[in-house]
Amino acid sequence: MNCRLRISILALAIALAPTARRPTSAGIGQTNEPANEKAFDVSGEVKLYLAGSGAPVKDASKVVVWLTPRGVVLPARVQAPREYRMVQHNKMFEPNLLVVPVGSMVDFPNLDPWFHNVFSLYRGKRFDLGLYEAGAHKAIRFDRPGASYIFCNIHPEMAAVIMTVDSDFYGVSDKSGHVSIPSVPAGKYLLRVWYENATPQALSVLDRSVDVEAGSVNLPAIAVPGTKQTTAKHKNKYGQDYDPKAGSSDYQN
Repeated sequence: MNCRLRISILALAIALAPTARRPTSAGIGQTNEPANEKAFDVSGEVKLYLAGSGAPVKDASKVVVWLTPRGVVLPARVQAPREYRMVQHNKMFEPNLLVVPVGSMVDFPNLDPWFHNVFSLYRGKRFDLGLYEAGAHKAIRFDRPGASYIFCNIHPEMAAVIMTVDSDFYGVSDKSGHVSIPSVPAGKYLLRVWYENATPQALSVLDRSVDVEAGSVNLPAIAVPGTKQTTAKHKNKYGQDYDPKAGSSDYQN
């Protein structure tokens, strides 16, 4: 084979060989950490007052604030799987307020030495985990936004709320009313607020548009009109009054 023929064959092989793809800028939703994405820690202050009288409420804790992206789909971000748990311990739910994104699985371990029966039949996610013994646990997926009121069918004093939000960016206020939402990408959002002792109508008027960008990482003032907290009685999962003897025996195994 002469030299000219070998060169021609080599050139043809190079032309037909697959070329390495150069990195390109992926579109929204196609990348985990785009180079130009900036995230900010957003903070704000919540004030509670009594609807009607306007009297301030000293304890401004347990107000849920979240930011729902508007207009575009934010890029997916790789995060370590988060484990959500609501523990049954000392005839209480711990924590008694849990915030999770839509689609999250929540585990309900029983750390008491007696049986429990976790259920929610009112708003939000409806479910009944049935009777299960000490040391056991059951889980449920919260696949719809809203507040789910959690009870035990044996112990009427056990009550909690799981608030499911349509966002990964949320925070809960402390007693002083401070709320922080970490790692929020720059963009436009709808600010939403939830508080157990506020009416849906009062909360809906607090919705507003928020731009998260450099130099603007503080939420607008949030003033929530609440009602007086009362210890409301609830029915068991059958819609009946609790058996007063059930809690004393605890169905111990």
